[in-house]
Amino acid sequence: MSVVSGMRKPLFVAALIVLALVLLIELGSAGWTRGAGTGDAIGDAPRPGIAIVYHALFDGILVWTVGMMGLSMVIDRALHARVQGIASLIFSILMILGAFFAALFAFALLLLMVMLLMAVPFGTLAYLATYGHFEVGAAAGTLGAIMTLKLIFLGLLLFSHQGFLTNIWLLVFIGLSLLLTFIITFLHAFPPGFLVSITDAVGALVAAIFAIIMALLVLIGSIPAIAKAPG
Repeated sequence: MSVVSGMRKPLFVAALIVLALVLLIELGSAGWTRGAGTGDAIGDAPRPGIAIVYHALFDGILVWTVGMMGLSMVIDRALHARVQGIASLIFSILMILGAFFAALFAFALLLLMVMLLMAVPFGTLAYLATYGHFEVGAAAGTLGAIMTLKLIFLGLLLFSHQGFLTNIWLLVFIGLSLLLTFIITFLHAFPPGFLVSITDAVGALVAAIFAIIMALLVLIGSIPAIAKAPG
């Protein structure tokens, strides 16, 4: 969707800033959501608290998409068409690769934790010592802030121009981002505390899969954009 006439540009810029703030919070969340109880029971084992960070893979694509819309406010329309197609192609390929390897890491971590938990008694003790504590409160507060900021972003975006209501692709994208935040919140909230590290890894894996699918859609969409771009 190109930026259309009647756009309230300050509101659109504010929406983009709020969304970028969401991304920064997600990327920095590991600093306060990884439990202090993660010790050295199995050496330098990966620590839990990765689902919110992985959420940034998906939301990074959303930031890119909205940012590309905003770019049309500052450059020529024909130039924007060429830049958007080529840049989106390169960006989507990099995101697919990054999300794929991130998914492999999350799966390996999930498998490690499950195997340790099932290896009674010493593996279970190692699991509890290394992964048995998770900062659920910090993660819940972070996810609550992320959800609030996303709703503010959505409100600002729609107030900047009501035409965004007709962009089903963008609305579905935003809806999936909200859904992913809810899924991770649920995975942190429902299990007993000592199992949250495992469900957190499940959430990370789901986030990576979401990101791969969305990056593939961006990749597919960039091909006709490149073909239709004026020479």
